[in-house]
Amino acid sequence: MTALRDRIGRIQTRVLPGAGGWLSWWSRALAAWLPVRWRAALGLGRDRLLLVQEADALQLRLQTVDGIEGPVIRDVGRLPAGELPDIDADPLAAVLSPSIVDLPRWLLLPANAGLRRRLALPAAAAERLRDVVSFEIDRQTPFTADSASFDARVLDRRTSDGQLDVELVAVPLTAIQPRLEALGAIASTLAGIDLADSSGSPLGVNLLPMAQRRHRADPWSKWNWVLGMLAVVALAAGLWQVLGNRRAAADEFQAEVDKRSAQARTASARRQALIDAVEGQAYLDQLRRGQPSAIEVLDELTRRLPDTTYLEKVAIENDRLTLIGLSSEASSLVGRLEGSKLWRAPALTGALQPDPRSGRDRFTLTADLAIVAPTVQNRQEQARGARAD
Repeated sequence: MTALRDRIGRIQTRVLPGAGGWLSWWSRALAAWLPVRWRAALGLGRDRLLLVQEADALQLRLQTVDGIEGPVIRDVGRLPAGELPDIDADPLAAVLSPSIVDLPRWLLLPANAGLRRRLALPAAAAERLRDVVSFEIDRQTPFTADSASFDARVLDRRTSDGQLDVELVAVPLTAIQPRLEALGAIASTLAGIDLADSSGSPLGVNLLPMAQRRHRADPWSKWNWVLGMLAVVALAAGLWQVLGNRRAAADEFQAEVDKRSAQARTASARRQALIDAVEGQAYLDQLRRGQPSAIEVLDELTRRLPDTTYLEKVAIENDRLTLIGLSSEASSLVGRLEGSKLWRAPALTGALQPDPRSGRDRFTLTADLAIVAPTVQNRQEQARGARAD
């Protein structure tokens, strides 16, 4: 059988053992719609050429599965026995049409050429049925495993106990070898040897030794390799494309991150500059509020200085208060200015100088303004207030 049909058979027995009969019928029905050559090219062909040896000729019969009810056997040719040795390469090519000359060739033995025995085996034996029945030949037949060609087929699967009803078919080598020699060059082209039942129909076993079977090349083997390589290449290309897409996405994401990071750094620098400006402005505002104003200083001076005092200059630089003027009570000015909340440590700078024109003394007096420095907490509160505004 071909490789594809063997795969279908394994699927039927392993994956869906209970539906094997239905799948077999369904596959035969589908294959029946295809031409013979198409079925052979796709590995679905079950057709074969049966060689039946008669006393004076070689009868050629074609077994087809065109109908879904079962195989159909019909005669397609006949070779007289005397003509077989005279034909060189392929004796059957001269009498068969090109459409069936390449079909598998099977030698069909008569029913009386072999023995058939029914056996009950466990279901697990179906995987290696031929190896299992090889141990039963000595007990079930008068032959040994070395002196006979044998095969087995499954007749039924019991639903009660799960065992297999198997038929062992054995033919002595002494009955097969003369028939192979009589075929001449055709023997080397055989794909198998089958045994006929009482009605002349093949049983469906292969009695030809494994070493002598002609194995047909799987028509899908090369295509399987090609399709497998294409699948590997497609998979590699797909993975490479996915990797490329991932790399491109990662690069794009990294570029976006770098762009956003630069924007974030710029925004952070601007925010820090704004915070510094706000805090500086708050500090200056607090410092300004902690320093007495010029109006307050002038008002305090007006109330403390005597009427005989005339000021030529009042200067406020940072926290320094400077008074320059004329007074007839210059020596008592320091005492008058002490004790004010707006300044501290008043003192005369330099000596008093009499002014002959006014008859008063010219003086220069300095004092430190009483400035309340803003604390860190006050500055922070001012900055938060400024940011909130």
